[in-house]
Amino acid sequence: MDIRTVAVIGAGTMGAGIAQICAQAGWETRLYDTFPEGLAKGMSSIEGFWSRGVEIGKTTEEQRGEWSANLSASGDMSEAVSEADLVIEAVPEVMELKQEIFRSLEELAPSHAILATNTSGLKIGHIANSTNCGDRIIGMHFFNPVPLMKLLEIVRHDGCSEKTVQVAQAVGAYMGKESILVNDVPGFATSRLGVVLGNEAVRMLADGVASASDIDTAMRLGYRHPMGPLELSDLVGLDVRRDILNSLAESFGDESYRPHDLLNRLVSEGSLGKKSGRGIYNWSDGGKSERDDLPM
Repeated sequence: MDIRTVAVIGAGTMGAGIAQICAQAGWETRLYDTFPEGLAKGMSSIEGFWSRGVEIGKTTEEQRGEWSANLSASGDMSEAVSEADLVIEAVPEVMELKQEIFRSLEELAPSHAILATNTSGLKIGHIANSTNCGDRIIGMHFFNPVPLMKLLEIVRHDGCSEKTVQVAQAVGAYMGKESILVNDVPGFATSRLGVVLGNEAVRMLADGVASASDIDTAMRLGYRHPMGPLELSDLVGLDVRRDILNSLAESFGDESYRPHDLLNRLVSEGSLGKKSGRGIYNWSDGGKSERDDLPM
């Protein structure tokens, strides 16, 4: 592995988290976003995370200074990727958008650069096949919050080279992640299992089986899940969960994957989870509480 410079495309929650751990790994890291306000917010969230680490004694001032020196913001994609050895895309889950970005990366990034997508469920092969450099394209699916979650799901499509797989695995290990390698099937391993569990938990909530917090407690204490499926859905984003479920239903031709009506309703009303301040739970001041307008 010969990684010196990393570019991250998209400064949202996932992109900012990925850029943070790349900077912490010691790589020159360039965070790009087409929207200036989004880029500023992403950089601010990273600096805020490091500052909180200093406050609680988990990070030293020296570390924060070193990491900050590794990180820069860019509003120009060509500039951001011009010297990159690794590019990680973390934009919204829209196939056409990702294909457009990877066609641009094929032209703008160095010919040796590994091009990775953080998609949580879209077919990597469909992204790769829109380019002429599919052997360098791979899925690197991180989990939120990226700096804290240990798992990295590496997804290889049929045209992905073994060298690209090996570099992705080495990158994950250097970041301190534990990687799993899965084939390019709808939903991969994690999303396919996670969204089905979350959708069933939403169904149980709608049917009045138990409150949201009690359903989550059942899985935390009864099955040793670190977080209940409803809280996790709010953290991931209910719109993201809905879109993955619809994609699975269409890919497998199986309507049982369709999102429950309550999930569709919450998304349509703008209750997207923690990022919108309201989802299955109410989120405010860093905490969460039950919603009194949902069942139970």
